[in-house]
Amino acid sequence: MKVGCVKEIKNNEFRVGLTPDNVKSYVKAGHTVLIEAGAGEGSGFTDQEYAQAGAEIISEAKDVWAAVDMMVKVKEPLEEEYKYFREGLVLYTYFHLAADRGQLDALREAKISAVAYETLQETDGSLPLLAPMSQIAGRLSIQEGAKYLEKRFGGEGILLAGVPGTPKAHVVILGGGTVGMNACKIAAGMGADVTILDINLKRLEELDNLFGSRIQTLVSTDSNVEKSVIGADLVIGSVLIPGGSTPKLFKKKYLPEMKNGAVFVDVAIDQGGCGESSRVTTHDDPVYIEEGVVHYCVGNMPGAVPRTSTIALTNATERYGLTLAAKGLEQACRDSKVISSAVNTYKGYVTCKSLADSYDDIEYTDLSTLIG
Repeated sequence: MKVGCVKEIKNNEFRVGLTPDNVKSYVKAGHTVLIEAGAGEGSGFTDQEYAQAGAEIISEAKDVWAAVDMMVKVKEPLEEEYKYFREGLVLYTYFHLAADRGQLDALREAKISAVAYETLQETDGSLPLLAPMSQIAGRLSIQEGAKYLEKRFGGEGILLAGVPGTPKAHVVILGGGTVGMNACKIAAGMGADVTILDINLKRLEELDNLFGSRIQTLVSTDSNVEKSVIGADLVIGSVLIPGGSTPKLFKKKYLPEMKNGAVFVDVAIDQGGCGESSRVTTHDDPVYIEEGVVHYCVGNMPGAVPRTSTIALTNATERYGLTLAAKGLEQACRDSKVISSAVNTYKGYVTCKSLADSYDDIEYTDLSTLIG
């Protein structure tokens, strides 16, 4: 199979879909790999390293798109890349289609096979291609939140951990999944006063056993969320429904009652966000203030640390990518429910139920009925 990778064009997105080590793995398996010139520079990988690994370096992105059977990316294709879509192309990347109807329509019209990192689910229920970026985003959320609590960014002007004789910042984390757990780890490690909420009692028990008296766990009810958020200095939104739209737990009505200069970091913004007041921002212009509350809603948070993010992501994606390249999409999906769980669109059909359920006018089609 011909496998390609192009330079990401999203704002301040420096990650890359394949590293030179990944190229070696694909080439060793008998595949041809085409890399756009400069694709890996943002993550510290040179064209020479890719060439030494066995890749063909192609000067123009359009030529890579035109030649390959499978394109491996990091972020969703932007509108200016839709012109490269063609029937039968396998696109292997993050999509977050529940929050992007335009992209979904473009994929369906072109009959692209969209294999989404964020919905690939292992037999134990884990999301192995979402997990590494969720870990990074969770840890970054505290790092960024602490920064924007500084007065010069519109924050309260408080130190997350405080010092003897001063109060610590109160950090509230909505959701105890991978993002929330990693946010909790950093916040508690920095000495903040941490409250984490989740609807899953078993998960709360796990977090309580892990962090003990360093954190407060609460069941996520409307009342508990409201009381916790209103008293918070930093709120982390880390709620996720794989492939589906995120519930709006952080209500606009909370804003006037919150502390002036409090910070809200919406890590779920890729899936539409868990805040009613959330709108997507970029690394160039990451925050805005509404009702005195600083909102940080960057849609590609891990792009700020591309070297770490690229290596962590490609460590996870390579295994499944090699299977797709070896067997082809249809056979790989016949052989593995895990890989079929990642297919969001196929020949114009929506084959991910949670994605279809996000829209009133889209029907879900079971992939197995299409591929036999």
